[in-house]
Amino acid sequence: MNKVAIILGSESDRAVADKAVKVLDERKIPYEVRVISAHRNPEELDRYLKESEDSVAVIVAIAGLSAALPGVIASKTEKPVIGVPVSGKLFGMDALLSMVQMPSGVPVGVVGIDNGENAALLALRIVKLKRH
Repeated sequence: MNKVAIILGSESDRAVADKAVKVLDERKIPYEVRVISAHRNPEELDRYLKESEDSVAVIVAIAGLSAALPGVIASKTEKPVIGVPVSGKLFGMDALLSMVQMPSGVPVGVVGIDNGENAALLALRIVKLKRH
């Protein structure tokens, strides 16, 4: 129940995920990384969320462009979801605004553009809270 799930919307988001992985590795926090697009693989995303229900404490969702992934995940789970917008054609502002403008009832905590480090540090704090 103390594991962090890192879900990338695309393999092109790997460099941002690697920043989060480095932080978690340094602090010996268990995690797993998956590439699952909310648009291209919605059934796989549903299956993963269901299968990981008992083992994952918090989900870091990394996505660019429309950045639907964190919101879709937050709509399907009660787990805390941390969104990490990825820079792209609009310097990541499109992804950032997509994540922070979630409708009421579908909360997503959002860190800065390409800031996988802060996402991991926030996930670490959530995991520590769940241990107490």
